[in-house]
Amino acid sequence: MDKTLKEMQKEVDDYIGQFKEGYFSPLAMMARLTEEMGELAREINHYHGEKPKKATEEEKTIEEELGDVQFVLTCLANSLNIDLASAHERVMKKFNTRDKDRWTRKEENE
Repeated sequence: MDKTLKEMQKEVDDYIGQFKEGYFSPLAMMARLTEEMGELAREINHYHGEKPKKATEEEKTIEEELGDVQFVLTCLANSLNIDLASAHERVMKKFNTRDKDRWTRKEENE
């Protein structure tokens, strides 16, 4: 099922909202996001880098780790009342203007 960013933010907010503790502080979530990014980096290194997994290591996937990063990032955005769809629109506008000639475009028939 495809969900919009707004739907994902609401789903995360509904989940967190059922607990008295609520969202962690932005600084705590930044630390958690850093931790999750490290786990994602480790998985990418295992599958696409020079460091294969040990036989004793738990099997995880890049997709699972990306999901963890997305969840924490969504929590951070929600706690700061940031609409991720609006943030996405702003960054795409920036890339489509400031960086429009930065890289070599593919030919149409490629």
